[in-house]
Amino acid sequence: MNVKELLHVIDQHIPLSTSESWDNVGLLIGSEQSKVEGVMTTLDCTLEVVDEALAHNMNTIVAHHPLIFKGVKNITDEGYGQIIKKIIKNDMNLIALHTNLDAYEKGVSYMIGQKIGLKNMTILNPNRESYFKMQIFVPDQEVEMMKSVFNEHHLAETDEYSNVFFQTQGKGQFKPSENANPAIGQRNKTEIVHETKLEFMISSKEKALATKLVNEYHPYEEPVYDFIEMKRESKSGLGIIGELDESLSIHSFVKLYKEQLHIPAVRYIGKQNINVERIAIVGGAAVEYADVAKNKNADLFITGDVKHHEALDAIMDDINILDANHYSEYVMKEGLKDLLEEWTEHRITVQSSEVNTDPYQYM
Repeated sequence: MNVKELLHVIDQHIPLSTSESWDNVGLLIGSEQSKVEGVMTTLDCTLEVVDEALAHNMNTIVAHHPLIFKGVKNITDEGYGQIIKKIIKNDMNLIALHTNLDAYEKGVSYMIGQKIGLKNMTILNPNRESYFKMQIFVPDQEVEMMKSVFNEHHLAETDEYSNVFFQTQGKGQFKPSENANPAIGQRNKTEIVHETKLEFMISSKEKALATKLVNEYHPYEEPVYDFIEMKRESKSGLGIIGELDESLSIHSFVKLYKEQLHIPAVRYIGKQNINVERIAIVGGAAVEYADVAKNKNADLFITGDVKHHEALDAIMDDINILDANHYSEYVMKEGLKDLLEEWTEHRITVQSSEVNTDPYQYM
């Protein structure tokens, strides 16, 4: 498997297109034609992680946080330049999966939820996506042919169903011009044809293919069809919300969190005498979603990097927040390892980094 094939597999599950506009995901350093000789997953790509990958003869690093993010003005022997140079010098590949992994239904927040035993997890803030209902008018005798064409190209499918069509019959009318080349009827003569309106759903990325197939296979010289844009809640989105098996005091829950994630210290904002059962999580730094958690009746919102005035705002808004350290996201190392092994059907060797990239020292 080469890097291009690996990126294609990844894109089928956590599309790069679902990342935020400000993000930098995908192949950051390397070549799509490079053979993948082992993958190391990590939260951050540091010199120590690069050395670890080299020691295990792995030439591809998949990091959650993009190494190249704010813009690189120079590449020298100092700062991030020394990491970039080492990756290039050793002919390695660096892939970043950041907010697209965050938006995945079993992404970073879900992985944290698993660690603390949350049940019935759903997406906290689901994305909305566009899709289309396609309507096409086909002569009755050609309906099954057109349906077969769409089926062969995996259109008109849902997650668990294929061949999903609705059809109604009626009469179509047209008059070919002198220069037309009609499949049915004659020039300069109005024709009435028994037709079927065929309707089915497609995703936004399938629209171009559907158009191509109609123009290629429809018997009419100028087929009539249209697309009606629709909106729905997608399977991707930020954060999760779920429940513990039993209600715990905030002190007991904090102890559980620190033990399960091996986090030495957390910061709590809120009431001291509460019990928590319904928990919302957005890994990383996402205090702006605290209101969403409150509106979904979360007893506690877990995120990281909460600033002083944001904490004061939460107290005034009666929202309980656990600032659980941005580094809590490290659970993605093992979680992404398992996902990559599953998605590639174990065709590549994947190992999670053992390097602790938490920049803080707890004293």
